[in-house]
Amino acid sequence: MRASFHHTHEFGGFRMRYGHALPYGASHVPGGVNFSIFSSHATSCMLVLFRRGDPEPYAEIPFPPECKIGDVYAMIVYDLDYEEMEYGFRMEGPMDPKAGLLFDPKKILLDPFAREIAGRDIWLSPPPKEEVYPHRARMPYEDYDWGHDRPINLPVQDLVIYEMHVRGFTRHPSSGVRHPGTYEGMIEKIPYLQSIGVNCVELMPVFEFDEYENKLVNPLTGEPLCNYWGYSTVGFFAPKGGYAATGHHGTQVSEFKNLVKSLHSAGISVILDVVFNHTAEGDLRGPTISFRGIDNQTYYMLNPDGNYANYTGCGNTLNCNHPVVRAFVLDCLHYWVSEFHIDGFRFDLASVLGRDRNGHPLSNPPLLEALALDPILARCDLIAEAWDAGGLYQVGNFPAYGRWMEWNGHYRDAARKFLRGDAGVAGEVVQGILGSPNLYAAAGRKPTASVNFITCHDGFTLRDLYSYNEKHNLANGEGNRDGANENFTWNCGAEGVTEDVGVNVLRARLQRNAMALLFLSQGVPMLSMGDELGRTQNGNNNAYCHDEEWNWLDWNPPECGGGSGEGLRRFVSLMADFRHRHSQLHRAEYFTGGNTRDSGYPDISWHGVRVGVPDWGGESRSLAFMIAGDKAQSYGPEGDFIYAAFNMWHEPLAFALPVLPAGLRWRRVVDTGRASPDDFFESGSEQLLSDQSQVALSGRSVVVLIGNLAGRLG
Repeated sequence: MRASFHHTHEFGGFRMRYGHALPYGASHVPGGVNFSIFSSHATSCMLVLFRRGDPEPYAEIPFPPECKIGDVYAMIVYDLDYEEMEYGFRMEGPMDPKAGLLFDPKKILLDPFAREIAGRDIWLSPPPKEEVYPHRARMPYEDYDWGHDRPINLPVQDLVIYEMHVRGFTRHPSSGVRHPGTYEGMIEKIPYLQSIGVNCVELMPVFEFDEYENKLVNPLTGEPLCNYWGYSTVGFFAPKGGYAATGHHGTQVSEFKNLVKSLHSAGISVILDVVFNHTAEGDLRGPTISFRGIDNQTYYMLNPDGNYANYTGCGNTLNCNHPVVRAFVLDCLHYWVSEFHIDGFRFDLASVLGRDRNGHPLSNPPLLEALALDPILARCDLIAEAWDAGGLYQVGNFPAYGRWMEWNGHYRDAARKFLRGDAGVAGEVVQGILGSPNLYAAAGRKPTASVNFITCHDGFTLRDLYSYNEKHNLANGEGNRDGANENFTWNCGAEGVTEDVGVNVLRARLQRNAMALLFLSQGVPMLSMGDELGRTQNGNNNAYCHDEEWNWLDWNPPECGGGSGEGLRRFVSLMADFRHRHSQLHRAEYFTGGNTRDSGYPDISWHGVRVGVPDWGGESRSLAFMIAGDKAQSYGPEGDFIYAAFNMWHEPLAFALPVLPAGLRWRRVVDTGRASPDDFFESGSEQLLSDQSQVALSGRSVVVLIGNLAGRLG
């Protein structure tokens, strides 16, 4: 198609012509910029232009009637200096709140498709009170050199995911990076991620958000709180400006691309935590930023009285299965995959994405199906937080279409109960170790459908899980009402920090028990940032609002009975390496219980204190299993027999050991009943058992053995 440079309209010295409906937003065309925005209920639209950083617009250009294609306003404006331009829109239309129509031409609205957003370039810098348009759309530079980089799309069963906060990862002074709290700072710590066996990072929100939106005050200090986590999106196509090292220079797009490229070069894939269930506009008391003023009735779920349906706990709910909103979500993810080489997405409160405009759960949700079958997203990892704040809990029955993975909340809860010594949950933990076939196998889903985790950003850290019985959230300014009340924690006999050596040693052991269980389970393990270093939030299980030193990753945390700092980091690193080297621990298919490895043994067998007699009854607090090695691979890790025993009783137990094939011997790899470094024998130095018939476990401990040829170690 031949491009036309002939203008058809003039206004205030600007030359324009009718534009292209697609792509939405602002895009380069020969000689000018094409602006396109949807609204099915607006009666007119105005383009508002600013010079970079100026408080007032220098031009407002109405879209001529001829520049409307269906419900899309589309106009080309020539001779604009896009590098110095910021823009927004005004929409005219009916103001009828009961009908869900909230047009206000006095408001300057952010382009939902803005690729870069000014106004939050420097972290926690509030806009001037007189600012008429605090979130301004910009057009980024488009000359980034990716070289040969592409999304790396690692096999799902091989992933070890590390959920992390970009700012919190390096903001603490102990990080020692040149640009703390930024994309650049994170690049400096990539070797650390490699050292602990991580090959996939799941970044908490990096779409532009307003950290200044939280108006609450910490009642303990009088200091203002903020939106630290970022689960309140302002701009879905724009990387967070406040995470850029160069601040107001607006290089967040290139800096984020540098981060992705650097991670890929290190063999680490990138998953983004995305929030398509609600927006930063909140309820009717919230700010009108974008969608509300563009087409409130289309973009949001509304009650019959015009108020917002709230299935998110955040004031509004996006109308995700409306065709326009569905297309918006797909366009957004296409952009992040094609322009930023993202490997996958984790969807916050994903059950919202399966509701219709009236909030009813759909049996065949169009958006979830479209995401699963989309050709551009075909190799992306899609992870659902398979519940929402409206009571819809879908772990195990999320509409998967052969693609979706799930944060496995059942695994988390069963593991926490078992690890603190609860009776009656051993059978549930067995299912988790197997990859949760009780949840997924009947629907034809694989072990990789289960993302296994014991902690995440939402809740206690691993250290706090064994340091507190109760949440301590008073600093959040909500009277300790926020955050989950049932967390399946155990403080080991003292609430919070204690000098009791016995308590601290026990806490350290329980943290290592949790890590051992996680890495020995089929499915995809996910670590929460800093758990490998014993990070604490001082008992706060909802630290969304604290940009403070205690909420950042302390790279030199205080020791806690050998369970924090270097000792725990070493244990986690070696557990991850053990998992990576043994494909038996990260299978793409379920175990069958049959002899599938040419060894004469079942692929997995279950035991108790007696061989072949597992006890998962009502009072059981222990279990053991053995994974058979592959006879054809007897000189490598795949030939290893792996035996793991868990004793969550407070007293020691002796476990009888299965007899190995001729020539193989049991060697100790892990014993969490011992202090570091004797809790893990590194590859090549595993400890040969003097008694090959049984192994003794201390109370509340885990032992892992390998059985291999007498002349081979590792």
